[in-house]
Amino acid sequence: MSALVVPPLLVVLWFLPRLLPPAVVRLREWIFTRVNGTEGIPVPGPLVGAEHFARVYEHPAADGRSRGAGLSDLFWYWLAPGPQMHQEHLEPGERYAAVARVSRRVLAVPHARSERLATDATRRALDRLPPGRTAHVRLRDAMMPVWAEVYYELVFGEPCPPDARAMIVANADDVVTALKCCGLRHLDRRDRLTRYLRRRVEDGTCPVVLPAPFTAEETAWYLQGAFFNTAVVQMSEASAHVLLAIAQHPGVAGAAGDDELDRVIDETLRVFPLFGVAHRITSAPIEVTPAVTLPAGSVLLFNYLAYQRTGPAADDTFDPDRWLSLRRRDAHFIPFGVTANRACPARGAAPVMLRAAVREVLRRCTLASSVAHSRSLPSRGPCYLTPPGARPPGRARLAAMRLRDRWADVGRAVTQLVLGSWMVIDARRQRLCTTYFQGGGL
Repeated sequence: MSALVVPPLLVVLWFLPRLLPPAVVRLREWIFTRVNGTEGIPVPGPLVGAEHFARVYEHPAADGRSRGAGLSDLFWYWLAPGPQMHQEHLEPGERYAAVARVSRRVLAVPHARSERLATDATRRALDRLPPGRTAHVRLRDAMMPVWAEVYYELVFGEPCPPDARAMIVANADDVVTALKCCGLRHLDRRDRLTRYLRRRVEDGTCPVVLPAPFTAEETAWYLQGAFFNTAVVQMSEASAHVLLAIAQHPGVAGAAGDDELDRVIDETLRVFPLFGVAHRITSAPIEVTPAVTLPAGSVLLFNYLAYQRTGPAADDTFDPDRWLSLRRRDAHFIPFGVTANRACPARGAAPVMLRAAVREVLRRCTLASSVAHSRSLPSRGPCYLTPPGARPPGRARLAAMRLRDRWADVGRAVTQLVLGSWMVIDARRQRLCTTYFQGGGL
């Protein structure tokens, strides 16, 4: 009896989607290091263990944001225009304090209003889907208009018109697509929003303004960076992660009760944290242990995913029920950062709005997806949404979705390699952050 001979082409077709994307990620990391150098001290890491993570993160000397870190050039490049007005990148001092006060005022939203804003915007987004039949969507794209409307209303105190929603979505999508190296920056898309915001500030129709001596353009950059970049992007990513996790774990698909839904959200943010690495520059020495002192000027790279993979919830298993017995303060769980060192200013409103939006989707649809689910989510979360009475996707459609996603990942990996390398090199060439501070920027 002759042995079965597998054609080499079939072997290649079988293994390519499994092997190429991880290999390309490693190559991208190598290129990143070659261009930017091995700047930074990983935390947790050899010098600072997980047991010292929170204490070092909240240390008063871990307060530098961008000045003196070559890595900042890349972040400023991705966040342009006006990255110097992004709240996360403002250096400590009165300018930061003034901006932070305005952010807190905008985000001091009663829970009832947070729920109403998110629920109503989600309902309007779902109403735009084809009625009465299963819809194939990409969850991040489907949810981005929701958060564009929510944050528009928080900033302007009025309902968001369709043209403004489209402009905000185009801006946020361009930012996050560039951050994931799936596309180059298109500053013309972003500049349209900047000009719109500046005009609203100048004509007195924007209730949220920064105090003097901030200019109208600086206020526009601040609004764009804080609310229409970061807030819209992060809430879109968060809701996509939660909904995709529910779609792939049928046992939690009916999580309509707030307590159970809160556990699902917490578990999603534990397995797929929104923040990757936050860098801080030390303004004075920090003693970690008697044998280890971090000198002033050190660039600390706080790795959220690595930290959340230590402690009593260190595994990758998606298990919302772990939170029935595990308390947040006992787990290494920092979904919105460390409170003492510029935690997310929306940490009070965001969980309430996220729960309301997810609850509304679950009330209106059942979800199904078979794609790979990773923290970076470059696929934007393909998923089927099925309203009551419609035919859900069968096994064949889900198998086809899985196959398409695996092969799309091959193309995405190559795209990310080429475009990511170009942007890293271009950011190094432009040196936006370095040039700003060399010119006397504060």
